[in-house]
Amino acid sequence: MDTLQLQNFARDIRVTTLEAFKTPLFGHIGGAMSICDVLAVLYGSVMNVDAANPLLATRDKLVLSKGHAGPALYATLCLKGYFSREMLTELNQGGGRLPSHVDRTKTPGVDMTAGSLGQGFSAACGIALGDRISGLATKTYCIVGDGELDEGQNWEAMLFAAHYKLDNLTLFVDYNKRQLDGYTDDVMSLGDLRAKLEAFGFVTFNIDGHNVKTIQNAITRGQEQAVKLGKPLAVILNTVKGKGCDFAEATGDHHMTFTLEQLETTIAKLQSEVYTV
Repeated sequence: MDTLQLQNFARDIRVTTLEAFKTPLFGHIGGAMSICDVLAVLYGSVMNVDAANPLLATRDKLVLSKGHAGPALYATLCLKGYFSREMLTELNQGGGRLPSHVDRTKTPGVDMTAGSLGQGFSAACGIALGDRISGLATKTYCIVGDGELDEGQNWEAMLFAAHYKLDNLTLFVDYNKRQLDGYTDDVMSLGDLRAKLEAFGFVTFNIDGHNVKTIQNAITRGQEQAVKLGKPLAVILNTVKGKGCDFAEATGDHHMTFTLEQLETTIAKLQSEVYTV
Protein backbone atom coordinates (compact mmCIF):
# COMPACT_ATOMS: atom_id res chain seq x y z
CA MET A 1 0.00 0.00 0.00
CA ASP A 2 1.10 3.56 -0.67
CA THR A 3 0.83 6.32 1.95
CA LEU A 4 -2.78 7.26 1.13
CA GLN A 5 -3.86 3.64 1.18
CA LEU A 6 -2.14 3.15 4.54
CA GLN A 7 -3.90 6.20 5.99
CA ASN A 8 -7.24 4.84 4.87
CA PHE A 9 -6.32 1.37 6.12
CA ALA A 10 -5.51 2.80 9.56
CA ARG A 11 -8.89 4.57 9.57
CA ASP A 12 -10.62 1.32 8.58
CA ILE A 13 -8.86 -0.50 11.42
CA ARG A 14 -10.15 2.10 13.87
CA VAL A 15 -13.69 1.83 12.51
CA THR A 16 -13.63 -1.97 12.59
CA THR A 17 -12.21 -1.96 16.11
CA LEU A 18 -15.10 0.22 17.27
CA GLU A 19 -17.59 -1.99 15.43
CA ALA A 20 -16.26 -4.97 17.38
CA PHE A 21 -16.74 -3.13 20.67
CA LYS A 22 -20.48 -2.84 19.94
CA THR A 23 -20.99 -6.34 21.34
CA PRO A 24 -19.43 -6.03 24.82
CA LEU A 25 -19.66 -2.22 25.25
CA PHE A 26 -16.60 -2.40 27.48
CA GLY A 27 -12.90 -3.08 27.14
CA HIS A 28 -9.43 -1.68 26.57
CA ILE A 29 -10.45 0.75 23.87
CA GLY A 30 -7.76 3.40 24.51
CA GLY A 31 -4.75 1.12 24.17
CA ALA A 32 -6.25 -0.50 21.08
CA MET A 33 -6.86 2.75 19.23
CA SER A 34 -3.32 4.04 19.79
CA ILE A 35 -1.68 1.24 17.78
CA CYS A 36 -3.90 1.25 14.67
CA ASP A 37 -1.39 3.19 12.57
CA VAL A 38 1.55 0.87 13.19
CA LEU A 39 -0.70 -2.13 12.53
CA ALA A 40 -1.75 -0.56 9.22
CA VAL A 41 1.88 -0.18 8.18
CA LEU A 42 2.91 -3.66 9.29
CA TYR A 43 0.02 -5.51 7.65
CA GLY A 44 -0.39 -3.09 4.77
CA SER A 45 3.16 -2.81 3.49
CA VAL A 46 5.82 -4.43 5.65
CA MET A 47 5.10 -7.94 6.90
CA ASN A 48 5.28 -11.05 4.76
CA VAL A 49 2.07 -12.83 5.76
CA ASP A 50 -0.61 -14.90 4.06
CA ALA A 51 -4.18 -14.93 5.42
CA ALA A 52 -4.83 -18.15 3.54
CA ASN A 53 -1.95 -19.83 5.37
CA PRO A 54 -1.68 -18.25 8.85
CA LEU A 55 0.86 -20.81 10.07
CA LEU A 56 3.23 -20.54 7.10
CA ALA A 57 6.70 -21.20 8.51
CA THR A 58 8.31 -18.48 6.41
CA ARG A 59 5.89 -15.75 7.53
CA ASP A 60 6.94 -12.72 9.53
CA LYS A 61 5.61 -12.78 13.09
CA LEU A 62 4.01 -10.20 15.35
CA VAL A 63 3.99 -10.50 19.13
CA LEU A 64 1.42 -8.16 20.64
CA SER A 65 2.87 -8.07 24.12
CA LYS A 66 0.31 -5.45 25.19
CA GLY A 67 -2.27 -8.13 24.56
CA HIS A 68 -5.21 -6.07 25.85
CA ALA A 69 -4.94 -4.07 22.59
CA GLY A 70 -6.16 -7.22 20.85
CA PRO A 71 -9.30 -5.59 19.40
CA ALA A 72 -7.13 -3.50 17.05
CA LEU A 73 -5.21 -6.59 15.94
CA TYR A 74 -8.47 -8.52 15.50
CA ALA A 75 -9.82 -5.70 13.31
CA THR A 76 -6.63 -5.74 11.23
CA LEU A 77 -6.70 -9.51 10.77
CA CYS A 78 -10.38 -9.39 9.84
CA LEU A 79 -9.75 -6.71 7.20
CA LYS A 80 -6.87 -8.79 5.81
CA GLY A 81 -9.15 -11.81 5.42
CA TYR A 82 -8.05 -14.05 8.28
CA PHE A 83 -11.65 -14.48 9.43
CA SER A 84 -15.14 -13.14 8.74
CA ARG A 85 -16.65 -9.92 10.09
CA GLU A 86 -19.27 -12.01 11.88
CA MET A 87 -16.54 -13.33 14.18
CA LEU A 88 -15.99 -9.80 15.52
CA THR A 89 -19.16 -10.24 17.60
CA GLU A 90 -17.21 -12.71 19.75
CA LEU A 91 -15.02 -9.96 21.24
CA ASN A 92 -14.73 -10.36 25.02
CA GLN A 93 -17.44 -13.03 25.03
CA GLY A 94 -17.03 -16.13 27.17
CA GLY A 95 -16.03 -19.08 25.02
CA GLY A 96 -15.42 -16.80 22.04
CA ARG A 97 -12.44 -16.75 19.71
CA LEU A 98 -11.54 -13.10 20.36
CA PRO A 99 -10.60 -12.93 24.05
CA SER A 100 -9.73 -9.79 25.97
CA HIS A 101 -6.01 -10.61 25.62
CA VAL A 102 -4.78 -12.22 22.41
CA ASP A 103 -4.48 -16.01 22.33
CA ARG A 104 -2.72 -17.89 19.53
CA THR A 105 -4.79 -21.02 20.16
CA LYS A 106 -8.08 -19.20 19.56
CA THR A 107 -7.58 -16.59 16.82
CA PRO A 108 -6.21 -17.18 13.29
CA GLY A 109 -3.26 -14.89 12.64
CA VAL A 110 -2.25 -14.36 16.27
CA ASP A 111 1.36 -15.50 16.68
CA MET A 112 1.80 -15.32 20.45
CA THR A 113 -0.51 -15.50 23.46
CA ALA A 114 -0.41 -12.55 25.87
CA GLY A 115 -1.74 -12.04 29.36
CA SER A 116 0.60 -10.86 32.08
CA LEU A 117 2.26 -7.84 30.54
CA GLY A 118 6.05 -7.73 30.32
CA GLN A 119 6.57 -11.22 28.93
CA GLY A 120 5.94 -10.75 25.22
CA PHE A 121 9.27 -9.26 24.25
CA SER A 122 11.12 -12.23 25.72
CA ALA A 123 8.99 -14.50 23.51
CA ALA A 124 9.70 -12.30 20.51
CA CYS A 125 13.44 -12.63 21.12
CA GLY A 126 13.08 -16.40 21.20
CA ILE A 127 11.07 -16.42 17.98
CA ALA A 128 13.63 -14.24 16.22
CA LEU A 129 16.56 -16.36 17.36
CA GLY A 130 14.72 -19.61 16.61
CA ASP A 131 13.91 -18.51 13.06
CA ARG A 132 17.52 -17.52 12.50
CA ILE A 133 18.77 -20.88 13.77
CA SER A 134 16.27 -22.56 11.44
CA GLY A 135 17.70 -20.60 8.51
CA LEU A 136 14.50 -18.63 7.92
CA ALA A 137 14.84 -15.13 6.44
CA THR A 138 11.96 -13.81 8.53
CA LYS A 139 11.34 -10.72 10.63
CA THR A 140 9.83 -10.66 14.11
CA TYR A 141 7.97 -7.61 15.39
CA CYS A 142 6.85 -6.90 18.93
CA ILE A 143 4.58 -4.16 20.28
CA VAL A 144 4.89 -3.32 23.97
CA GLY A 145 3.14 -0.69 26.04
CA ASP A 146 5.13 1.99 27.81
CA GLY A 147 3.58 0.96 31.13
CA GLU A 148 4.73 -2.62 30.79
CA LEU A 149 8.33 -1.44 30.56
CA ASP A 150 8.09 -1.21 34.36
CA GLU A 151 8.62 -4.97 34.23
CA GLY A 152 12.30 -5.89 34.53
CA GLN A 153 11.94 -8.90 32.25
CA ASN A 154 11.81 -6.53 29.26
CA TRP A 155 15.24 -5.15 30.05
CA GLU A 156 16.69 -8.63 30.45
CA ALA A 157 15.26 -9.45 27.02
CA MET A 158 16.90 -6.34 25.59
CA LEU A 159 20.27 -7.56 26.85
CA PHE A 160 19.54 -10.90 25.17
CA ALA A 161 18.54 -9.27 21.86
CA ALA A 162 21.69 -7.17 21.73
CA HIS A 163 23.98 -10.03 22.79
CA TYR A 164 22.65 -12.33 20.07
CA LYS A 165 22.68 -9.52 17.50
CA LEU A 166 19.03 -10.05 16.58
CA ASP A 167 18.94 -7.78 13.55
CA ASN A 168 15.75 -9.56 12.44
CA LEU A 169 13.87 -8.21 15.48
CA THR A 170 11.97 -4.90 15.77
CA LEU A 171 10.55 -3.60 19.04
CA PHE A 172 7.78 -0.99 18.98
CA VAL A 173 6.99 0.95 22.15
CA ASP A 174 3.47 2.37 22.20
CA TYR A 175 4.50 5.50 24.08
CA ASN A 176 1.11 7.01 24.88
CA LYS A 177 2.39 8.21 28.28
CA ARG A 178 -0.40 6.45 30.21
CA GLN A 179 -0.70 3.13 32.00
CA LEU A 180 -3.32 1.39 34.11
CA ASP A 181 -2.95 3.61 37.17
CA GLY A 182 -2.23 6.96 35.52
CA TYR A 183 0.50 8.78 33.65
CA THR A 184 3.79 6.91 33.29
CA ASP A 185 5.69 9.92 34.61
CA ASP A 186 3.67 9.72 37.83
CA VAL A 187 3.63 5.94 38.26
CA MET A 188 7.17 5.04 37.11
CA SER A 189 9.00 7.51 34.91
CA LEU A 190 10.82 5.99 31.95
CA GLY A 191 13.19 8.94 31.72
CA ASP A 192 15.01 9.32 28.40
CA LEU A 193 13.65 6.20 26.74
CA ARG A 194 15.59 6.65 23.51
CA ALA A 195 18.88 6.98 25.40
CA LYS A 196 18.07 3.86 27.40
CA LEU A 197 17.28 1.76 24.33
CA GLU A 198 20.42 2.96 22.58
CA ALA A 199 22.47 2.14 25.68
CA PHE A 200 21.02 -1.38 25.59
CA GLY A 201 22.37 -1.79 22.05
CA PHE A 202 19.37 -0.98 19.85
CA VAL A 203 19.22 1.09 16.69
CA THR A 204 16.54 3.48 17.91
CA PHE A 205 14.04 5.86 16.29
CA ASN A 206 11.75 8.22 18.20
CA ILE A 207 8.84 9.18 15.95
CA ASP A 208 5.22 10.27 15.56
CA GLY A 209 3.32 7.03 16.06
CA HIS A 210 0.31 8.23 14.09
CA ASN A 211 2.11 9.16 10.86
CA VAL A 212 2.09 6.10 8.63
CA LYS A 213 4.75 7.42 6.27
CA THR A 214 7.08 8.19 9.18
CA ILE A 215 6.49 4.74 10.65
CA GLN A 216 7.18 3.06 7.32
CA ASN A 217 10.38 5.06 6.79
CA ALA A 218 11.60 4.29 10.31
CA ILE A 219 11.13 0.56 9.73
CA THR A 220 12.86 0.63 6.33
CA ARG A 221 15.80 2.80 7.40
CA GLY A 222 16.03 1.16 10.80
CA GLN A 223 16.18 -2.37 9.46
CA GLU A 224 18.88 -1.37 6.99
CA GLN A 225 20.96 0.05 9.84
CA ALA A 226 20.21 -2.91 12.09
CA VAL A 227 21.49 -5.42 9.53
CA LYS A 228 24.56 -3.31 8.80
CA LEU A 229 25.44 -2.98 12.50
CA GLY A 230 24.20 -6.37 13.70
CA LYS A 231 21.76 -4.81 16.18
CA PRO A 232 18.06 -5.11 16.99
CA LEU A 233 15.78 -2.20 16.09
CA ALA A 234 13.55 -0.19 18.45
CA VAL A 235 10.94 2.33 17.33
CA ILE A 236 9.38 4.58 19.96
CA LEU A 237 5.88 5.48 18.78
CA ASN A 238 4.70 8.73 20.35
CA THR A 239 0.96 8.17 20.42
CA VAL A 240 -2.29 9.36 21.99
CA LYS A 241 -4.22 6.84 24.03
CA GLY A 242 -7.61 6.42 22.38
CA LYS A 243 -6.50 8.14 19.16
CA GLY A 244 -9.47 8.79 16.88
CA CYS A 245 -12.04 8.09 19.58
CA ASP A 246 -12.92 11.35 21.31
CA PHE A 247 -14.46 9.89 24.46
CA ALA A 248 -11.50 7.52 24.99
CA GLU A 249 -8.97 10.27 24.32
CA ALA A 250 -10.73 12.49 26.87
CA THR A 251 -10.37 10.03 29.75
CA GLY A 252 -7.25 8.08 28.87
CA ASP A 253 -8.67 5.21 30.92
CA HIS A 254 -7.08 1.78 30.66
CA HIS A 255 -10.40 -0.09 30.68
CA MET A 256 -13.77 1.56 30.29
CA THR A 257 -17.44 1.16 29.51
CA PHE A 258 -19.28 3.16 26.86
CA THR A 259 -22.58 3.35 25.03
CA LEU A 260 -23.64 2.22 21.59
CA GLU A 261 -24.46 5.84 20.77
CA GLN A 262 -20.90 6.92 21.62
CA LEU A 263 -19.49 4.22 19.33
CA GLU A 264 -21.83 5.03 16.45
CA THR A 265 -21.09 8.76 16.68
CA THR A 266 -17.35 8.11 16.61
CA ILE A 267 -17.63 5.61 13.75
CA ALA A 268 -19.57 8.12 11.66
CA LYS A 269 -16.94 10.77 12.29
CA LEU A 270 -14.10 8.44 11.31
CA GLN A 271 -15.90 7.22 8.19
CA SER A 272 -16.11 10.82 6.97
CA GLU A 273 -12.31 11.02 7.01
CA VAL A 274 -11.37 9.77 3.55
CA TYR A 275 -7.76 10.49 2.56
CA THR A 276 -7.22 11.54 -1.03
CA VAL A 277 -4.43 13.16 -3.05
